[in-house]
Amino acid sequence: MAITHRNVVQLLGSVEAELPAGAVWSQWHSYAFDVSVWEIWGALLRGGRLVVVPDSVVRSPEDFHALLVAEQVSVLSQTPSAFYALQTADTQHPELSKQLSLEAVVFAGEALEPQRLRPWLGHHPRAPRLINMYGTTETTVHASFREIVAADVDSGGSPVGVPLAHLAFFVLDGWLRPVPAGVVGELYIAGAGLGRGIGGGRG
Repeated sequence: MAITHRNVVQLLGSVEAELPAGAVWSQWHSYAFDVSVWEIWGALLRGGRLVVVPDSVVRSPEDFHALLVAEQVSVLSQTPSAFYALQTADTQHPELSKQLSLEAVVFAGEALEPQRLRPWLGHHPRAPRLINMYGTTETTVHASFREIVAADVDSGGSPVGVPLAHLAFFVLDGWLRPVPAGVVGELYIAGAGLGRGIGGGRG
């Protein structure tokens, strides 16, 4: 999928007011996963510092938890399943938990189960912000934004929120007609963040 520099700038510009400038971001994800684009440029385009997490630390939630403290990481991006493991390490090491500098945790890559965040919210009721973002590679990593609140832990759903400012969502039926609220349809995404097609492909 061909993603332009402009797409990345549009993505980060759309969340500029939501994330701190000059922050310390961790790059936990592989370069082969599109979330790494978000991690790298989220830090570097806003005057921040990027902490590239060694592979050995990526595989150890306990070591990663300690790294977050040592490097004073303030913006963390995680798949929900990886975060649940980190949450366990956080519970098991309360002395380190109190030293975290996190201001925002951004979830992506798979459906979030808010009810599983109950232990984290119990230990960290005021900070960091927990943000669920839905998206695909074709829409330049993220397409929507939803801040998780305490009431969400009682919900069985995975709230994806609203489209980012440079995108629009449409729920359409098989004939590309808008469906009423509550009716099943397919999600279509439009706007300035769409990729330019499969690189090297025909047509």
